[in-house]
Amino acid sequence: MPAENAVLIIVIPLISAFLVPLIGRWKRHFSYFCTIGALATVSLISTSTLLKTIKEGNIGYHMGGWAPPFGIELAIDPLNAMMLVLVSVISLLVAVYSYRSVDQELSDRMVYFYTLYLLQVTGFAGILITGDLFNLYVFLEIASLSGYALIAVGENGAPLACFRYIIMGTIGASFYLLGVGYIYMVTGSLNMADVHQLLPALYDSKVIAAALAFILTGLGIKMALFPLHIWLPDAYTKAPSASSALIAPLMTKISLYVMIRVLFYVFDISILENLFPISRMMVWAGFAAICGGAIMAMAQTDFKRMLCYILVAEVGYIVGGLGLANAVAFKGAILHMVNDAMMTAGLFTVAGIIMYKIRHRDLSDFKGLFQTMPLTMCAFVACALSIIGIPPTCGFFSKWYLIQGGILAMQWPFVGALIASSLINVFLFFRIMEMGYSFRPSHKRPMAINTTETGINEAPMSMVIPTLGIAASVILMGLYNQVIVNRIIAFAVPMG
Repeated sequence: MPAENAVLIIVIPLISAFLVPLIGRWKRHFSYFCTIGALATVSLISTSTLLKTIKEGNIGYHMGGWAPPFGIELAIDPLNAMMLVLVSVISLLVAVYSYRSVDQELSDRMVYFYTLYLLQVTGFAGILITGDLFNLYVFLEIASLSGYALIAVGENGAPLACFRYIIMGTIGASFYLLGVGYIYMVTGSLNMADVHQLLPALYDSKVIAAALAFILTGLGIKMALFPLHIWLPDAYTKAPSASSALIAPLMTKISLYVMIRVLFYVFDISILENLFPISRMMVWAGFAAICGGAIMAMAQTDFKRMLCYILVAEVGYIVGGLGLANAVAFKGAILHMVNDAMMTAGLFTVAGIIMYKIRHRDLSDFKGLFQTMPLTMCAFVACALSIIGIPPTCGFFSKWYLIQGGILAMQWPFVGALIASSLINVFLFFRIMEMGYSFRPSHKRPMAINTTETGINEAPMSMVIPTLGIAASVILMGLYNQVIVNRIIAFAVPMG
């Protein structure tokens, strides 16, 4: 694949976002097929780009023919190529899944939903592929603004939750932009590779220390790092099912990717100790996030809200793993970033299916679902076991790397938090499985429609099949974890 084709990963969803409203004015439901076509194409190009990167090395494309540092560069290496595949595949599967859910929850806004959906994917892809610090901010805002709109059209309480998200998101973006401004003031460059070459001689500068502090604080808000997570539970719980299935798995992971890119590819591995003790701060921040998220998850009766607090804890796994500052933990953090996106997407699609069929998502509504919705519950079990960390699901292997890294770094509180969090997840998900096997139906559940003689009352296959696909991916990613680590992630580990 020619290097210039990489720009299509951004251009295709962006142009499609402008075409969808035009097509939707003619045939409303065609906006769905246009979205599927665009995302399928992006998935193919992303996969081809990853294979090319593994085989031939990094890919660079200069926008408009202007060479960096004066021009804007699109830079692809194994790390962001893998993330591009992750984002495009999850976006495609959730888009296929979304039609019935959107038709039920947002029937009169379907065209606008898919327009924003494509803009959201454009923002995600741009963040991953750009080699320019300011351009990253632009794409971050495209993704954020699209996300605000996708959340605001949710159930009662969504506008207020979205308003809080906007306030916190704007603060986070402003902090990031201030940090980038300070870097530009000192280095005179915004190109990531160029800044990386210029910064080592400037680590004694207080301006650089302030820049890094602003950037990390802004990204901490964006990724919902405890205790900066206060916007996340309400926003993702109140959002439409299809919106939360896209945004919840990916937005936090995109922000974590940006943190990795800034810390290890714009700055340097030595920054973890030479500037100020970032590594120890990250480990303790991860410890706090794991404990806080896990404890709050136990207090929830709303399934979707419980997933939001589990997501807060999962962010802590990755931040703490990066802070351990050894190669094993770094591999585990990146692998868990990929694994968590997939297994969280599966659980949020399950939540959407239950909302579609039952109109509720309390934990008590899971009673009897193994009898009435066996395929959906099979997907739930696979993703839940992965969150817990049971082999051969992918969650086990990334947690194993993180625990090994914690032992090597002798960070026993972090290792203990990882194990305790897994035990709490056992309690959370096995409680739901027990309810699912109960034959007592919930009093809130409406009368079943289209129920077969065996009592099976599954959601439409357009929702179930993508969910099962995600669940199968969770298992396959576990079985082939060594391929992912050795052929992709190993090349993303910073020198030193």
